[in-house]
Amino acid sequence: MQSSADLGASGLIGSVHSTITGGAVDGPGLRFVLFMSGCLMRCLYCHNPDTWNIANGTPRTVDNILSEVGKVSLFLKAAGGITISGGEPLVQADFVHEVFARCKAEYGLHTALDTNGLLARNLPDEWFDVVDLVLLDIKQIDPDKHRRLTSAPLEPVLDFAQRLARMGKPTWVRYVLVPGLTDDVDDVERLADYVATLKNVERVEILPFHKMGEYKWKEIGVPYELGDMLPPAPELVDRVRKQFEARGLLAVA
Repeated sequence: MQSSADLGASGLIGSVHSTITGGAVDGPGLRFVLFMSGCLMRCLYCHNPDTWNIANGTPRTVDNILSEVGKVSLFLKAAGGITISGGEPLVQADFVHEVFARCKAEYGLHTALDTNGLLARNLPDEWFDVVDLVLLDIKQIDPDKHRRLTSAPLEPVLDFAQRLARMGKPTWVRYVLVPGLTDDVDDVERLADYVATLKNVERVEILPFHKMGEYKWKEIGVPYELGDMLPPAPELVDRVRKQFEARGLLAVA
């Protein structure tokens, strides 16, 4: 499925950016979060641009990750589970699948995939059998604005959203609210209308824009276009939340 993973004596090898234990914003409960390196999108507001290049990660085996998870597996089983994020985890689909499969088989953990959905069309439905919850980032509902925002097409993302609905896969939609880029009333209305048709969506997470990762852009030598952008005002966040709630969706910010 992927050229970025090797199968050697120690098992599948992935390029890992970092891990945290006790993550509280990456799915239900407190979770072990595995951040993979590599991403094809170039979101203007990205707070982890250091994950874009797969070569910048640390090579780790599945066994190595499972050993780290195992040390806190009893806590994770009671408190939350494991989330694999990035970067974009589907860049390293074989590695991610193996980690999920073994976390479920060996530790009985709840699994969540945080993805932009761009590469999901390369995977069969069966790949997602080891995923209990998908955190799907929909960046923009307008195709032209989406490409401007991410340097990537919107269609594969929406195709994946429809596919998840057909599979009945529990999904949380995540929407980063950026003043001037994703806050247009009509755009949010269209997105809310669209999400309301997806009966597998359990909630919508509205994530206010922040600049905590701005320094990383400077470190990798890429101009940061949003240096003068301010976070959305509470009134704007509330307006967008109510637009989703008006469709009967659970929206949190």
